[in-house]
Amino acid sequence: MAAVSAALVKELRDRTGLGMMECKKALAAANADIEVAIEELRKSSGMKAAKKAGRTAAEGTIVMRVADDASYGVLVEINSETDFASRDEGFIAFSNKVADVVFATKETDMAVLLAGEIGQAREALVQKIGENITPRRAVLVEGGLVAGYLHSNGQIASLVQLEGGSEELAKDVAMHVTAVNPRVVRGEDMPAEVLAKEEEIIRAQPDMAGKPAEIVDKMIGGRIKKFLAENSLNDQPFVKNPEVKVGQLAKEAGATVTSFVRIEVGEGIEVEETDFAAEVAAQLKG
Repeated sequence: MAAVSAALVKELRDRTGLGMMECKKALAAANADIEVAIEELRKSSGMKAAKKAGRTAAEGTIVMRVADDASYGVLVEINSETDFASRDEGFIAFSNKVADVVFATKETDMAVLLAGEIGQAREALVQKIGENITPRRAVLVEGGLVAGYLHSNGQIASLVQLEGGSEELAKDVAMHVTAVNPRVVRGEDMPAEVLAKEEEIIRAQPDMAGKPAEIVDKMIGGRIKKFLAENSLNDQPFVKNPEVKVGQLAKEAGATVTSFVRIEVGEGIEVEETDFAAEVAAQLKG
């Protein structure tokens, strides 16, 4: 059985708002897998979906480029091992160089990019800084009207594609996407497997026990509808004016949101957490 660290318990508490012992017990039962623990806690306690992991597992930056005619845009993520390295002038210059090449060529395959001049520049930077520098990914959004929003910390960014409307509207919607993090544009775009998992969790919650099947189905239908509204861009209250939903905002401007992409530095990358106190104690024991 995997060990349950204090750091893991704290992360689960932060994401669920539950007590320390409840979180520790859930992690122990889930063999220290925090996502499994959250799923089981949702089933047993009926709590809402947990917050997404707030800690990212890599440092670095995102660079955005959008064409002057709003016909396309790119986002590029470059990772470093430490925040210190990501503030280095050489790292910043390299990140901008990668973004410029992606923007000019529309090439998003990092293996292809690293086979050329970008790869040589990366090797030189690694030698200078002494850290592993990784151009992780590049995304391209093209067609219709494209605008983006890059948060001031350089860690989160979005590109939005509209049919109709204005560049100002697209920028506003991109800011909303960056802040609120919807999963899909429309409820009908939600993947079937996501809905199936959500239904499984809802069906296992305590308040479903002992109720007639037709009542359970009705309750599940209502909660799925709420889940879709909370996670679909068009149905979310606009971050700058919660009285208006994003879909309504676009419609009133003669626009339709076609697609969006949102990326965050380090998302999906896992790193081993070091318990420094335990490490020092182990060294003292010899």
